[in-house]
Amino acid sequence: MDTQTPDTLRFGIEGMTCGGCVASATRALERTPGVTVEQLTLDGPAIVRLADGADQNTVRGAVEGAGFQAVFDAE
Repeated sequence: MDTQTPDTLRFGIEGMTCGGCVASATRALERTPGVTVEQLTLDGPAIVRLADGADQNTVRGAVEGAGFQAVFDAE
C-alpha cells in the first residue's frame, strides 16, 4: 500500500550529517506556507503534511533552499 497521500509526503533528505542540519531543514520547511513537519531526523524519512496548495515542488524548494536535496523516490 502506498504510504503517501495527497496531503502527506514521506521522502529522504540527502546531505544532512548532524543535528544542526536537521534543525536547518526543519526551520526551512516550517517557514514554508502550507507545510507542517511531522518527522525529520537523520535516521528515517522526513514526513510532512501539506495544506493550502503546498505540494512536492514546494517541499523540494524549501529543502534545496536550506542546502540539501529532497529524494522523493526513496522507499
